[in-house]
Amino acid sequence: MKILVGLSGGVDSSVTALILKQQGHEVIGATMSIWGTNGMAVKSGHSNACYGPDEKEDIEEARKIATQLDIPYHVFDCVEQYKKIVLENFKSEYIQGRTPNPCIWCNALVKFGALPHLARENGIEFDKFATGHYARIEEENGRYILKRGVAPHKDQSYFLYRLTQEQLKNIILPLGTYTKDEIREIAKKNGLPVAEKPDSQDFYDGDYNELLGINEKEGNIVSQDGKILGKHKGIWNYTVGQRKGLGISSTEPLYVLSLNKDTNEVVVGPAEKTFKKFLTASSLNWIIPPVENEFKAQAKIRSTQQPTDVTVKLSGSEIEVEFEDFQKSIAIGQSVVLYDGDKVLGGGVIESSK
Repeated sequence: MKILVGLSGGVDSSVTALILKQQGHEVIGATMSIWGTNGMAVKSGHSNACYGPDEKEDIEEARKIATQLDIPYHVFDCVEQYKKIVLENFKSEYIQGRTPNPCIWCNALVKFGALPHLARENGIEFDKFATGHYARIEEENGRYILKRGVAPHKDQSYFLYRLTQEQLKNIILPLGTYTKDEIREIAKKNGLPVAEKPDSQDFYDGDYNELLGINEKEGNIVSQDGKILGKHKGIWNYTVGQRKGLGISSTEPLYVLSLNKDTNEVVVGPAEKTFKKFLTASSLNWIIPPVENEFKAQAKIRSTQQPTDVTVKLSGSEIEVEFEDFQKSIAIGQSVVLYDGDKVLGGGVIESSK
């Protein structure tokens, strides 16, 4: 089988290419180039992040891996796609006081969308597209099912819930049955120079204001009853659940409870007020469509969380999710992903919580 592998210059994608070649497949390496300032005042750069000015170093590492594995290698310019799909959404969401998850949109529309599309447009023929994500894809009764990776602490299915059936049909994820330690050991045994390379920790490791490119907008930091406690220079500098860096004094620790775009206020309160039991979500994507308007499942509201029991109710184009246990810091703009055991049912973008 001819397989296009998305090479990032990291250990996971490198071992993915290695494993597939050892299995006898014809492997082609491809990297998406996404770095472009587009007029942004980017200064701080990044370290172990997906988006940043040292992209050239990652590309060179990917090229070296391809040479070592003796596979063809290509770099595709995805700067404009990344800007329109990821960066503009990121900016729009933050300005509205929401907390976006750019990695989810990048995966669905750029990494698993634009990259293989550009490869085909440039005459590269392949049967499947592979990446180094820790998740699994299986076919059941003619439908392609996304499953959690076997290593719970490394599972990346949360970031892939927006993939379509057509995408899942054409994807291979060889690392879903491995642990990270096993992947690093494979890299060491095969002499890959990226065996000890640190993982990417975020999509951008610099000052987010550099990406937003907007002027300061001073407003008030207030308590739940409206008492002014301090000033802020833009609600986009805060996230729900944040405790440090508020710049206010109090007899008890205060946390960001909500960001109000209409009043330009950052609302803070005590820790117990950060816990909610309900959320609503829209922009839904179903990998396994529900057959009932109300059903039991498990859910994650952040990638590092283990799935927790919920009741889901369908209401038109939205869902209401009721958690069995209170959840801390449900952030508007993030995603809730639903599971049935290790199967991903689907998910959506969080619109409200209570």
